[in-house]
Amino acid sequence: MVSRFAQVILDFALRPIKRRGRRRLLRMMRGHRLLKASKKLGRIAGVKRALTTERLGINTRELSSYILGESVTKGELIVRQYLLIRAAGVNLNRALLYASAKKDSLVVHFLPPEWRRAVEEHGFKVARVRTALMWQSFVGMMLAYGILSMVKVLAEGLRAACSRLARNYGAYVYFHDLASGNLPNPCRDGRSHDIVSWYIQWPGRIQKIDTICHGVMGAGKKFVGFTPLAFMSSPIPALNHFGALSRFALWSLGACIIATSDFLRGRWWHSLMLNQATLAAKVRLLNSERLAREYLFHNSGWIYRPIWTFEAEKKGARVVFYFYSTNCEDFKRTENHAPISYGWQAMDWPVYLVWDENQAEFVRRAVGAKANVIIAGPIWFHTGAVEMAEFTGRGVAVFDVTPHRFSSYRTLAPEWDYYVPQTCIPFLRDIQQISAKNGFVMLWKRKRKIGSFAHPWYRRFAVKITKAGNVVEVNPDISAVRLIERSSVVISIPFTSTALIARALGKPTCYYDPNSFVRRDDPAAHGIKIIRGPQELDEWLKIAALADPAQFEVRQQTGQSYLRRNFRSGQC
Repeated sequence: MVSRFAQVILDFALRPIKRRGRRRLLRMMRGHRLLKASKKLGRIAGVKRALTTERLGINTRELSSYILGESVTKGELIVRQYLLIRAAGVNLNRALLYASAKKDSLVVHFLPPEWRRAVEEHGFKVARVRTALMWQSFVGMMLAYGILSMVKVLAEGLRAACSRLARNYGAYVYFHDLASGNLPNPCRDGRSHDIVSWYIQWPGRIQKIDTICHGVMGAGKKFVGFTPLAFMSSPIPALNHFGALSRFALWSLGACIIATSDFLRGRWWHSLMLNQATLAAKVRLLNSERLAREYLFHNSGWIYRPIWTFEAEKKGARVVFYFYSTNCEDFKRTENHAPISYGWQAMDWPVYLVWDENQAEFVRRAVGAKANVIIAGPIWFHTGAVEMAEFTGRGVAVFDVTPHRFSSYRTLAPEWDYYVPQTCIPFLRDIQQISAKNGFVMLWKRKRKIGSFAHPWYRRFAVKITKAGNVVEVNPDISAVRLIERSSVVISIPFTSTALIARALGKPTCYYDPNSFVRRDDPAAHGIKIIRGPQELDEWLKIAALADPAQFEVRQQTGQSYLRRNFRSGQC
């Protein structure tokens, strides 16, 4: 009874906040509609690209090596990277959409002075006083967060020093930011297509390792081959000696004094980076044998390279950034390359692991020709210990993208509305009808389960299409590799990575664009054929039905149909 009464009171208290949130969301959606109607939806993407490359007004001589350590030589870039993930993400999109809903409305968001000017140069008006106050408040909170991080490191270190129970992992590598599905989950045949299993068979990996470490809580005891996996709560071990803790405490005192005095003088960057500098100082004080021999980061966090990795690299660790996906480029709309989207041009990783030469070229265009790029082929990432359902006949593996509700999708502010129900529903409908016509079973695998975040039109259509006689809905946790191996043909929505996996496995594969939006010469296709519209899909699938996979490319280019003529001329 008491808890129910408390819930009623809480609901009553939160009602105005929820009502204000709904009004704000409706206004953002209106801003999106107005930008789209006026063909100015690309303005937000333009702002984000500008902020990626807009240098901050930081004089190199004003950067403190005491705080930033080894990263000080790239201080402005590192600060810009960190600001991009802290201040220029979805919340900035929301502020810009909100301002776009009403003429002469002002953008209110915490931005440094240089970025305020960049936003104004793209046609938005900025509430300068409120934005400046928000910016100062944000930097002040980051300063407090940095001090709190120091206290946390000291407390953690004192516990470790008193207990003296530091675990010895031997020579280990560390995978950053993984989930349970990224760890080995073998099926009955003993295979698992996850990133750790991929790494252990990759010839370019660090050899002679004793342990593979990760941050997945509750993962249980796992092995890949004879190598054990181990959970580490942080990629950086605790300082477990009183001498190191004393030196860290002295450094913390000096860093607090410098950051606070600089903040009061308008030099905000040391306050902003203080929590990250704390981790870097921690690495500096660790013995090199306690650090991983290799740290691996994936492309979900592509923008910011943690400054502690500069210290780890100095102590002999290798820092690697790997792509588990190739869907990184915007759609090409002119004869030139598509503009490189938000964040990519700010990257600064020592090593990039990519799938093929097309992706290597994308990285070089983004960060420069001197980028250290290693072509490793398709890189596995996520899997589950789920067996494939049995089916009879020839299978068409189908990989789509689930469109989100407009309320969440529009806050992403994409320049082009492609992954929406108007594309994704015809994609599935055409493939289902044409595969049935040509005697194929449609093996439909969604990328992931997102429940109510999926657009309601799409959810209703998904229920309807699964009732078709030739459709088998595949569990999203089944690895794409396993499904493709069981299939005769593979069709993907542009530009998901599954088409490249299929090509590597020797399967006939294409990208299907139901609305003929995608250009045939788009380099984001990585050389995979782009099929546009149901008529072309029917022709392509007929060729696939007759072809032996080894002869598929030859058969595509020897027939007399319209589609095969286009294959021969290189237009598909």
